[in-house]
Amino acid sequence: MTSALWVGKTGLDAQQTRMSVISNNLANVSTTGYKRGRAQFEDLMYQNVRQTGAQSSQNTQLPSGLMLGTGVRTVSTAKLFTQGNIIQTGNNLDLAISGRGFFEIQMPDGTSAYTRDGSFQLNDQGQIVTSNGYLLQPAITLPTGVQSVTVGRDGVISAQLAGQATATQIGTLQTVDFINPAGLQAVGQNLFVQSSASGDPQPGNPDANGRGSIMQGALETSNVNVVEEMVDMIETQRAYEMNSKVISTTDQMLQYTNQNL
Repeated sequence: MTSALWVGKTGLDAQQTRMSVISNNLANVSTTGYKRGRAQFEDLMYQNVRQTGAQSSQNTQLPSGLMLGTGVRTVSTAKLFTQGNIIQTGNNLDLAISGRGFFEIQMPDGTSAYTRDGSFQLNDQGQIVTSNGYLLQPAITLPTGVQSVTVGRDGVISAQLAGQATATQIGTLQTVDFINPAGLQAVGQNLFVQSSASGDPQPGNPDANGRGSIMQGALETSNVNVVEEMVDMIETQRAYEMNSKVISTTDQMLQYTNQNL
């Protein structure tokens, strides 16, 4: 196999991966709290045929070398944690984070996961849970007879109980931040889990120490820009076609060589 065939093959693989990332972004354009992915690439090792700066004579050296690239590979599909749009829903249990931070969720096995999806509901015990029934942490349980619930920008939760003139504070919602949110591992269901690259979770009160504030009756939409994704899709398609053309052209060159031997 000539080097051009292999280089073209790596280009096809890279553009196919990029198209998969773009299609996943577009599929999740309406997913609450979704963060778009971006494929990142790097060039592969080079065949150093002639060393840059080598002596071309006793008193002169080469101003440039002869290095042949061997293609490209995908190194990451990084998540971009830019803020999505905030839409008003009017539902008291819909919560959006405006700024940095995540909601902490307790998984069925007792481990913690993190999400930007604040579309919460109540279970049969009055506890605030996700749409899949996973508990919000720290656990918040609404007492019997609640008429309305208010969540402040700083996460303080108060409830108006039947027969009482004033609201009663029933808990405080905390958010969790990470030094490197891009290092979190996406596991589906709008959830992320901690990894060695993300750093340790740092819980704290919203609207303090650089954390985002809580907005009640609102949700954060996906940060996918459809127009940008469509432009990237066209660019990926053209790049794929060009790499395919490299392979077909190299094949034609080899056929020509074989016919004239």
